[in-house]
Amino acid sequence: MTIFVSQTQRYMHLFYTPDLRNKIYTLDEAESKHCIKVLRLGINDKVELIDGKGGFHKAKVIDLNPKKCSVEITETIMEYAKRNHYLHIAIAPTKNVDRFEWFLEKATEIGIDEITPILCDHSERKVLKNERLEKIIISAIKQSIKAYKPVLNNLTKLSDFVGSNFNGNKFIAHCEENQKYSLKKVYNNGENALILIGPEGDFSLEEINVAKKNNFKEVSLGESRLRTETAGIVACHTINLLNE
Repeated sequence: MTIFVSQTQRYMHLFYTPDLRNKIYTLDEAESKHCIKVLRLGINDKVELIDGKGGFHKAKVIDLNPKKCSVEITETIMEYAKRNHYLHIAIAPTKNVDRFEWFLEKATEIGIDEITPILCDHSERKVLKNERLEKIIISAIKQSIKAYKPVLNNLTKLSDFVGSNFNGNKFIAHCEENQKYSLKKVYNNGENALILIGPEGDFSLEEINVAKKNNFKEVSLGESRLRTETAGIVACHTINLLNE
């Protein structure tokens, strides 16, 4: 059963604690400084922790060391706001990396489980710095109070990716004038979904055919021609909206 915490019940001082294992937890130096020097919290002040694995924890400050601030967990909710589906979007990074970072941020805030950057025939960006992208995702889960941190995979060739196993329905969104059905009409509530989003120049015909041979269904995201990052957000929002 999913338990939701109302906005009035939240303390809103939220920290990401991926290695949380015990009742007493020591924040890293950056988070400790933020807690003590920026937020100016004191002994017994209340904070919240998310571990990225579904755990949402209420805690209190018990040590004011600005480099090693310790907190004590007072309440834990597991599988906090867990969704009834799994969403994996494989998307070609945009030439302007800021636009790809915007996609990561907004998709995380909306709700996504896994992201795979893909290298396609028409890709213009062929290098990513995952360390920076991970920081953007962490900031977004804190902003949107998500207890689950999306998995960010390494940049992968589409030809290597399309044959991978996935327990759910697989879709490819493209701009070719093939017979396609709207994503919202072919997706059913509660299903796991893997969606391919191409680069600025779209997927090549060869890539579309290879995807079809690997059981990807061709879908449309609407009548407008969308930018790559916009298409990713539309796909993400559509799946989440259909599962409300």
